[in-house]
Amino acid sequence: MTELLADHTTLRLGGPAAEFVVASTEAELVDAVRSADEAGTSVLLLSGGSNLVVGDQGFGGRVVAVRTTGVRTGGEVCGGVEVVVAAGEPWDDFVGYAVEHELIGVEALAGIPGSVGSTPIQNVGAYGQEVSQTIASVRCWDRVEKQQRTFAAADCGFGYRTSRFKADPTRYVVLEVVFQFRQGDLGAPVEYAELARALGVEPGGRASSMAVRDAVLTLRASKGMVLDPADHDTWSAGSFFTNPVLDVTQLPEGAPSWPQPDGRVKTSAAWLIEHAGFAKGYGNERVSLSTKHTLALTNRGGASTADLLRLAYEIRDGVQLAFGITLVNEPTLVGCSL
Repeated sequence: MTELLADHTTLRLGGPAAEFVVASTEAELVDAVRSADEAGTSVLLLSGGSNLVVGDQGFGGRVVAVRTTGVRTGGEVCGGVEVVVAAGEPWDDFVGYAVEHELIGVEALAGIPGSVGSTPIQNVGAYGQEVSQTIASVRCWDRVEKQQRTFAAADCGFGYRTSRFKADPTRYVVLEVVFQFRQGDLGAPVEYAELARALGVEPGGRASSMAVRDAVLTLRASKGMVLDPADHDTWSAGSFFTNPVLDVTQLPEGAPSWPQPDGRVKTSAAWLIEHAGFAKGYGNERVSLSTKHTLALTNRGGASTADLLRLAYEIRDGVQLAFGITLVNEPTLVGCSL
């Protein structure tokens, strides 16, 4: 039976897979990738499908659905607690686990779809937290050396929405992520102004991890960023464009900015999109910007990937024309390009 990748992505777009394999154990995952590599068959690793845009023609190789699960405590390390998590464990379930067990540092990353193994690849971040702040190490299958390798956090090349795994996307298969948490009932200091306001604390203040998680889920839902099959604003790949990092001289007048360690500034892709003339809901009956958030490109039902990419082109080119800034897509494109 042919598997449509539209049934496995949050955009609900994508053509058929030539071969579809479900890996529910680590051994199955490694074997599925290794045997494909030995046969010269291309591989697409699929977890939650929340960061993928798959072309209408589908994928001509082997799609490996990562379904490994498991969370175990590794003991106390350097005054914190080590937690070892299988790559296929649903991310938001793990955030719930951390909050329930008073493990500090991922509570602001609630509601993000996908699996734990995907988070270090993208260095997932939201509301002032990044997953790299709590990762101790990442264990992988190295497809080039044909052996397992473990990278300490310092060797993962983490940056804004990037890592060594994203920089070399066909080499590593994440098997397991090791986190190191401090313990307590108060979450990490709240650095994101919008979240601080929702919690009634000053930036840099603290609230209970449970309160932070609940506030984040409410904020994300208000922006169509919590999956809901009945809400087409959530039929997306999340934020479609990354926030540009610019030289100060490139910053448009009035644009928000956040200083970066290298002297540059990060600005808001949503602000650029809106001020280039693209309002919430811009598009047509097939694809549009979310009615709640200009960073999400959404499938309104019956769309094709080609429809979505035409809208992405229009927005990217409009921002380039207005500000001379080229937006970069955040989700991975498979069998298509932008």
